[in-house]
Amino acid sequence: MDFTFTEEQQAAVEAAKAVFGPVAPDSVPSPALTPGAVADDFDRALWSKLADADLLSLLLAPEHGGAGLDAIALCLVLRESAKALARVPLLEHTAAAVAVQTYGSDELKEQILPRAARGELVLTAASAGLTGHDPAQLAVSAHRDTDTWILDGAQTGVTWAHNADHIAVPAHTPQGRTVIAVLPHPHEGLTLAEQISTTGERLGELHLDSVRLEPHQIIETDEAWDRLHQLLTTGTCALALGLGERVLQMTGDYTSKREQFGYPVATFQAVAVQAADRYIDLRAMEATLWQAAWRISSQAGGALPTAGDIAVAKIWASEGVRRLVQTAQHLHGGFGADTDYPLHRYHAWAKQLELSLGPAAAHEETLGDLLAAHPLG
Repeated sequence: MDFTFTEEQQAAVEAAKAVFGPVAPDSVPSPALTPGAVADDFDRALWSKLADADLLSLLLAPEHGGAGLDAIALCLVLRESAKALARVPLLEHTAAAVAVQTYGSDELKEQILPRAARGELVLTAASAGLTGHDPAQLAVSAHRDTDTWILDGAQTGVTWAHNADHIAVPAHTPQGRTVIAVLPHPHEGLTLAEQISTTGERLGELHLDSVRLEPHQIIETDEAWDRLHQLLTTGTCALALGLGERVLQMTGDYTSKREQFGYPVATFQAVAVQAADRYIDLRAMEATLWQAAWRISSQAGGALPTAGDIAVAKIWASEGVRRLVQTAQHLHGGFGADTDYPLHRYHAWAKQLELSLGPAAAHEETLGDLLAAHPLG
């Protein structure tokens, strides 16, 4: 398989490095040092820089102010954002915008996409369901009432919900179909309770009580939610990869300078072997990520549906990023837990990414079901 990136994808990486490079992880609010939420809002200054660099519209078509690139380009940018612990809803915003572009009505596209491309509107998506373990689309019901849709239910752990202008909410109909409600925030019947993530960010527990939406605000295409969920999951794998790469780099820098018995600890066999094992994790995370992103971008066929490659990528991302930060903490010794050093921030973010969109065990179940339904020759 050829993982060579196109000139356009490489240009997106360079633009991302220019934006995220100056961000100092030490400046990122720490959940260990901040009671409650680390901040009331995401990094608006960084968001403006992403808009100026046209990185909020990578996957949108030119007629909507975008570059017309694919999921691979988005994952490359997300990879760079995680290295800097960038506090922006880039993944959720882009994924929701793509769903609107691909499946939304002309009225909805006109209302949302040009402003979303410029960063003037912020989008997010509800993907955790009622408990974080059940399918998100089952947590909210939607039914048609003459000229409007009515939604009832709840979603937990909605990222950036308090600061978003629109929230993409999956819901099930009485006929067993899944639709996506593109819900303005604020809106009558919508309430948000505050939740705090492992990273210290504000999440929203979303409650819908007879929320009424116009037909153009509902995406009714059957495959729309699956595609949106797949992009969110694959993007989470890209974030885990970028974070893991930065953590291993920090560990290499530290162990090459830290000396015991007159030698850098990096020269000790026990240290080198552990670092080598984590490097293997990173390469597996990377290979499975690009496989999943390529399947999403190309819609190419395979031995399993695209969901199988995404499940494999998320298994490696969840297990790999956990092992990476644990090994990094171990090899840093007590210094790794020092709150004046940024590693503890990466540890908190890694735990959040490990469990977001499902832990490894959940995706192993999905993979097992797919293998049972699609036996390999």
